[in-house]
Amino acid sequence: MEGFLTLQQIDQAADAVREKIKTPPQVGMILGSGLGELADLVEEPIVIPYETIPYWPKSTVQGHVGRLVVGRLAGKEVMVLQGRTHYYEGYPMDQITLPVRVMQRLGVKSLFVTNAAGAIHPEFEPGDIMIITDHIALIGMAGLNPLRGPNLAEIGERFPDMSQAYDRELVELARGEARKAGINYREGIYICLAGPSFESPADLRFLRTIGADAVGMSTVPEVIVARHGNMRVLGISGISNKANLDGSTITTHEEVLEAGRVIVPKLKAVLLGVLKNL
Repeated sequence: MEGFLTLQQIDQAADAVREKIKTPPQVGMILGSGLGELADLVEEPIVIPYETIPYWPKSTVQGHVGRLVVGRLAGKEVMVLQGRTHYYEGYPMDQITLPVRVMQRLGVKSLFVTNAAGAIHPEFEPGDIMIITDHIALIGMAGLNPLRGPNLAEIGERFPDMSQAYDRELVELARGEARKAGINYREGIYICLAGPSFESPADLRFLRTIGADAVGMSTVPEVIVARHGNMRVLGISGISNKANLDGSTITTHEEVLEAGRVIVPKLKAVLLGVLKNL
């Protein structure tokens, strides 16, 4: 059997974080492309570069700073990933999701995940936020499920349920905070592809046919691992570009990062509001 991260290795990474922080975190946050400035709001931050944590994958993509920020936010102890890694960067799935495993070993019970996503739903526009109500794990259907390999029985069972991957109470809290802030939010189904190439028009027509509202290259593996460890999950996509099904426009990573400037204030309002109500 090929090598997979063991519980012992995960605990080595968790210990490296634990020895640097003062208080155990309650909530984990993973910030997507162009959305990392939310970490700047953390009070009394302890900043841990990814390269100082054993086995931790290093971010190689523009818009992902690559550091862990631990401190207080909206009155809660938080552990914030300022940048994530993706399968297309060359890491195996169990290493991509190591940060979630470390959160679990540190006692984190709730996970907020954000991403930059392309709009497939015809009514979605760049600058919108979409509360994720469910996902399509197309990347897992292609054999890239992050739970492949020996089960970590100390964390969760072999066949975890995904019928409520996104916590309904957290989703309702997010809706309420968006309404309170006057944000015209969307909600829908997120689909994860491996990347790094953007989708062809035929890809997009297929994804729309099977029910996807927004598409990206992350999040779903992290959510699957979070649910394996019984964490509550809230997911929000920042709609960064319009994925035109007729091929009439070209998508660029710069466009994705630029949209983050419009999306971040909306994410701040919703996520901080939900945090206060946990």
